Amino acid sequence: MTAPRVMVYVQHLLGIGHQMRAAAIIRAMQASGLEVTCVSGGEAGGMPDLGGARLIQLPPVKAADATFTSLVDPEGREIDDAWRERRCAALLEAFHEIDPNVLLIESFPFGRWQFRYELMPLLRAARAGGVAVASSVRDILVEKNKPGRQEKIVAILRECFDVVLVHGDESLVPFGATFRSAGDIADLIRYTGYVAPPPPDASPEGPGKGEVVVAAGGGAVGGILLRTALAARPLTTMAAAPWRLITGPNLAAEEREKLVETQGVTVETLRRDYREVLSRAALSVSQAGYNTVMDILVTGVHAVLVPFAAEGETEQAQRARLLAGRGRVQVADEATLTPESLAAAIDEALSCPAPALEGLALNGAAETARAVRELVER
Repeated sequence: MTAPRVMVYVQHLLGIGHQMRAAAIIRAMQASGLEVTCVSGGEAGGMPDLGGARLIQLPPVKAADATFTSLVDPEGREIDDAWRERRCAALLEAFHEIDPNVLLIESFPFGRWQFRYELMPLLRAARAGGVAVASSVRDILVEKNKPGRQEKIVAILRECFDVVLVHGDESLVPFGATFRSAGDIADLIRYTGYVAPPPPDASPEGPGKGEVVVAAGGGAVGGILLRTALAARPLTTMAAAPWRLITGPNLAAEEREKLVETQGVTVETLRRDYREVLSRAALSVSQAGYNTVMDILVTGVHAVLVPFAAEGETEQAQRARLLAGRGRVQVADEATLTPESLAAAIDEALSCPAPALEGLALNGAAETARAVRELVER
């Protein structure tokens, strides 16, 4: 018998969180015996390890900036209707070639509304072919106050989807906390637990030991955090400790040039062993994206979160507040961030308990694979 086929659609626009979470889920599905093809619409070469799954690259597109109002191709040209038609045709061609049993769409219809031009034809093709369809969505949504949007989301889910896989733990964040119409789709929602990596099996010696690790995720919007951390260092009780700044691959070149290595300060673009480094660190300073917080939880490092909150973004601030409410992290507001406020948060975080959350469901990748297999069996 051939393995059931799964097509995963993922579109990242600015950061790297969406494809990191999607890759973890794809690896788990591969391990469970599913044949997985990932169809990616972000920048070419941006997908992490897919565990042997096949990758189909659509014509790539990204956000021009953090407002997400303009989408551009790799050369910086704004996309037009002709480009959209070509990409929609490429996506449908991939769908028919894969001939999946299950279609897993990351974010939509809760996000990625700029891609309705290709996703609605894809969903209609899936329905016409009897393909089971799942929405893969994180625990906290960015709050959008667009009239009628939630009703439209519910209508699309009712018409086109079989299940909504919420990658979170209802005991910590009910989906209705940021999607007020969750009650209208309660029968579709399935909580998978958080998509978190296993705790690192790291020796106590090695890179990161006793350090303050400042990480900017993908780096696209991390310049303020990194610069402020450098200025805060001499004001903290960790001034004599080694500090490691990890910029991420997408930090702008002009921002990178402002980060000068001095005695005790290391500046790096990326660490493949990031979680091992974090597990040995004295403190983490970072934004509050989904994957970043999972890394903090599984390593148990003391942490300061500086949630990205520009351009109406609310998701990271909500996540940071929830963790701070449990007394496990300190939060510094990006809008009012100064070296002094960050230094105070760092010193306070070192006196708090480590941020492990007992009883929190962290098996989201494996549970997602299980849910997809159940869709096949149905």
